[in-house]
Amino acid sequence: MVKRSIIEINEEKCDGCGLCIPNCPEGALQIIDGKARLISDLFCDGLGACIGHCPKNAIKVIEREAEPYNELKVMANIVKHGENTIKAHLEHLAEHGETEFLNQAVEYLKSNNMAVPNYKKACDDLACGCPGSMVQTIQKKDSDKKETSSSVQSSTLSQWPIQLSLLPPQAPFFNNSNLVIMADCVGFANPNLHNELLKDNSIAIGCPKLDDITEYQEKIKSIIELNDLKSISVAIMQVPCCSGLYTIVEQALNDSGKKIPLKRIVIGIDGTTLE
Repeated sequence: MVKRSIIEINEEKCDGCGLCIPNCPEGALQIIDGKARLISDLFCDGLGACIGHCPKNAIKVIEREAEPYNELKVMANIVKHGENTIKAHLEHLAEHGETEFLNQAVEYLKSNNMAVPNYKKACDDLACGCPGSMVQTIQKKDSDKKETSSSVQSSTLSQWPIQLSLLPPQAPFFNNSNLVIMADCVGFANPNLHNELLKDNSIAIGCPKLDDITEYQEKIKSIIELNDLKSISVAIMQVPCCSGLYTIVEQALNDSGKKIPLKRIVIGIDGTTLE
């Protein structure tokens, strides 16, 4: 057993809709007795591709003791489902930069005299794996383009630094504050960032996909334990990979043993507030 990232399913929230199943090409999930179940630690890579497809927010990534992920056993299961499933799995690994597992998967196919699907072009176009990396052009109406003000707006940011990895847990601005933990991209997407999220709040930003989530979880836990926070809000983008930030904060709050109101804010890629 090793301690690693792996998904956890909240059975009370899960309604057995099955939307997570096709988004786990590794075959780690099945619907059993009306609920999504993780059938084997060996099959779950812990990257959370299934999370964004769950309408009930019943799936999250946690850190726990688990059997190591086994790419060869995954491939033995995947090849039974045909070329499209193989391709989806290879694209998933490539998009997340899992080069070692990707090489193992390709070698498995070659050693078993099986064709390697052309997954590289799809990933070069960023149209595979996590929708959060898919290239999109956001179309604006003419009326939206004209909604600019000639007046200079003042910043409502009241602290520095703001990057989570740089913040000391006992920074004076945390105590007795409403803390907003925000995904990096929210600051670019939300047109009302300063008035809605920064004003009168302490702030911490980070990226759950590109940064060290274990380090983040420990830092957030320390901030919660060492300060009297009035509330915590987590602002994330609508893309699946971003939901991991809320999971990290939720786990850190649970580990701290404190009871603090926790709010989730979801911003669409067009800047609208969805939740």
